[in-house]
Amino acid sequence: MAKGKIEDILQAQAKVLYKYFLKLGVPHSDAEDIVQDTLYKTLVSIETMIVTNVKAWMFKVGLNVYHDYVRKKKRIDTVPIEVCQLIGSKAIEEELLQAELQEEIRAVFETMHVTYKHVLLLKYDYDLSYREIAQVLDMSEDVVRTTLYRARNVFKERYEVMKNGRG
Repeated sequence: MAKGKIEDILQAQAKVLYKYFLKLGVPHSDAEDIVQDTLYKTLVSIETMIVTNVKAWMFKVGLNVYHDYVRKKKRIDTVPIEVCQLIGSKAIEEELLQAELQEEIRAVFETMHVTYKHVLLLKYDYDLSYREIAQVLDMSEDVVRTTLYRARNVFKERYEVMKNGRG
C-alpha cells in the first residue's frame, strides 16, 4: 500500500476515533491523547501485522487505549449523545422539544451497560457492520447481534419507563 494512502486512511480514522471518544464523554484534551496513542501504536505495529480491516483494527486499538485511560482516571463510563444542531428557522417550541428529546435519550443512554453503549454507538453512529463490531469488541458476530438486540430492547424499555414515569 502506498505511503500517502496509508497516511490518508490513518488521518481519516483518527478523526472518527476522536469524535467517538468525545461521544463517550472523554474531555477534548484526553481524547486527543488517546487518539495520538492509538496512532502511535498503529504506526509501530502496522508494518509487522496483517490487518484486513484497518478501520475495525484501529477501533480495537483505540478502545484498548481508552480502557487504559478509564482505569487510570478511575472514571465512570458515560456516553453523552450530542444534542442535534437546531436550525434557526424552527419555532422555539420545536427547538425546546428537540432539546428535551435529546436530553431524555442521553439520560436513558447513560444508565445502560457500557457494552450496550459501545454496540449501539458503533452500529448506529458509526455504521460499522456486525463483523467490524465483532472485531472491535472481541465478540463473535452472533454475540454482537444478540447484544445489539438486547441493547435496543433495554433502551426502549428504559425510555418507556422514563416517559411513563413523567406522566
